[in-house]
Amino acid sequence: MVLLTMIFRVADGMPLAASMQEDGQSGRDLQQYQTQAKQLCRKLNEQSPSRCSLEAGEMTFHYAIEKGVCYLVLCEAGFPKKLSFAYLEDIETEFNEQYGKKVPKASRPYSFIEFDTYIQKTKKSYIDSRARRNLGNINTELQDVQRIMVANIEEVLQRGEALSALDSKASNLSSLSKKYRSDAKYLNTRSTYAKVAAGAFFFIALIVYVRFWWF
Repeated sequence: MVLLTMIFRVADGMPLAASMQEDGQSGRDLQQYQTQAKQLCRKLNEQSPSRCSLEAGEMTFHYAIEKGVCYLVLCEAGFPKKLSFAYLEDIETEFNEQYGKKVPKASRPYSFIEFDTYIQKTKKSYIDSRARRNLGNINTELQDVQRIMVANIEEVLQRGEALSALDSKASNLSSLSKKYRSDAKYLNTRSTYAKVAAGAFFFIALIVYVRFWWF
């Protein structure tokens, strides 16, 4: 289920539009997550990953940054990741078409709060089970969500560590992993050659022994 949607300007973290599921409908207090979302808004910058998933207990934040605007959604942890980013793409396309040119000039929070009408309509289509199955088939061209960086929002907010730093660490770990695999492959190759050489040496030595001692 989609529980919270926020749109904000990356340059200064100003919220431009938002939509939240009523507590009575979701049965959860979303104030904590709304606070976390606002804190996250202030941490993102131009160096932050353009797409990221942040685990928050039983919930998960997903966000996408396009043209200086961040589109963030809070979903239940079991809600399909691919569908979450497809939802964000729909929101981004429509918001950019309606307000893209006005974003730099927005001077007050929630300048485009009327966009909530479109968010509610889109959210309903993604929550509907039949639409969910159809969208899962339609969006096969969506970028490989398995490659999107995943972090824990509590760690990010408590340590005050920028997501760009986490992304850099993830890249470094990936590079080290590739280097390890390359080194391991090289060592395995050397080991194989060493075994072959030892076998060949033993075989030649045996031939020499047999020839000079038995003939």
